[in-house]
Amino acid sequence: MNSMSLTTLERGKTTVEAAALEALSAQLRGTVLREGDAAYDDARSIWNAMIDRRPGLIVRCAGAADVIASVNFARENRLLVAVRGGGHNIAGSAVCDGGLMIDLSPMKSVRVDPATRRAWVEPGATLADVDAETQAFELAVPIGINSTTGISGLTLGGGFGWITRKFGLTIDNLLGADVVTADGKLLRASQTENPDLFWALRGGGGNFGVVTAFEFKLHHVGPQVLAGLVVHPFADAENVLREYRAALEAAPNEL
Repeated sequence: MNSMSLTTLERGKTTVEAAALEALSAQLRGTVLREGDAAYDDARSIWNAMIDRRPGLIVRCAGAADVIASVNFARENRLLVAVRGGGHNIAGSAVCDGGLMIDLSPMKSVRVDPATRRAWVEPGATLADVDAETQAFELAVPIGINSTTGISGLTLGGGFGWITRKFGLTIDNLLGADVVTADGKLLRASQTENPDLFWALRGGGGNFGVVTAFEFKLHHVGPQVLAGLVVHPFADAENVLREYRAALEAAPNEL
């Protein structure tokens, strides 16, 4: 592996020597990609195809240890970093030009304990992955409405979906998270462990670390739920909104 010129936090350039790149690769269970590798273009692609950024390096993480190694490598070399979860990223912040992209999409396991109604979800899972596992037990966590959305971005942004009125936001059902912070430490965040970090994660986006696992509370829902959109002509907006407001005043809170 040859040395590389990579983008720094200050948007300058730094040369990372071949020995450092090889040392990073040796620590990983996952893979390191660079431009020209066969899987590079697929790994840098996200749902918003208007975003066409080219990371200098992509680390496809296989577990929390890979995330720690990637964060440490980025910090030691002051690299610009982007973190990709499920890849449903409209703003494009999951990809960076010239820096290090930490790709969590291979980490997508979902484990359900139906007895305690708990689910443990890795950060690369999509909402479809979560629903498929939880609905096997007729359980659900309140998540979004688009099955291709990643669980990480949705949760860290708050999380609003079809069953939110009854069961709350996604973050209302988050019991804890494992987080790699900028100093390379793996911390547990919950109401009782690192509560300030737990507070920040619930709606603060990906600004406080890289989450490697989420623990959710589940609810009995399904296997069928009626939900959808009702569309009216714009010309009827005044009457529709008036009737909608009246209906909401009489409706139960879960609607």
